[in-house]
Amino acid sequence: MRLLIAEDDEPLAARLRERLAREGYAVDVAHDGIDAGHLGATEPYDAIVLDLGLPGRTGLDLLADWRAAGNRVPVLILTARDGWSDRVDGLRAGADDYLGKPFHTEELVARIHALLRRAAPAADVALRAGPWRLDETRQCLVHDDGREQPLTATEFRLLRYFMRHPGQVLSKTRLTEHVYEYDAERDSNVIEVYVRRLRTLLGAGCIETRRGQGYAFHGDG
Repeated sequence: MRLLIAEDDEPLAARLRERLAREGYAVDVAHDGIDAGHLGATEPYDAIVLDLGLPGRTGLDLLADWRAAGNRVPVLILTARDGWSDRVDGLRAGADDYLGKPFHTEELVARIHALLRRAAPAADVALRAGPWRLDETRQCLVHDDGREQPLTATEFRLLRYFMRHPGQVLSKTRLTEHVYEYDAERDSNVIEVYVRRLRTLLGAGCIETRRGQGYAFHGDG
């Protein structure tokens, strides 16, 4: 899962990026409205954390542009604690949630988790593959008999994306775009390596290859 943080407070953005990366997200950061507008319009994010007071272009302008273009990415806006009018304007412009500054990072993380759950293609999708359950907190697999299987950061991000889109045909390009940050080395062939690894862990039938199209995840294996 891939996030954009649009925040001009660089130390705050760096702290949020580090915290969300520990949660298993690929995170990009923009410090002004120009870069944020471009990234939000051209990159396939799963959610955006948007400060309304960005230099260059305001967050409200960016949000209005994204929604006018049909971009329905979940957006959590950040506002000043007493900026009730900003919150109202943001929600009317199409924001999905808001958080007043200052805030506790844990609350922001929890709100992002909630946004992504609501945006999932299938409601209350179970993050399971046969007897294995994906533990998002510890970023590992847990078997019904209590055994645990550690995952690398990339394995975790890829498997979580598969599990949140069960039955959908996902191209290698789409998987790459949602697993890696904007400035990461993107080699779609590496996805094949991780898919083979996940099949070894979960069973060959859990991820189906659709020749010329991509892969489809089947939780029942």
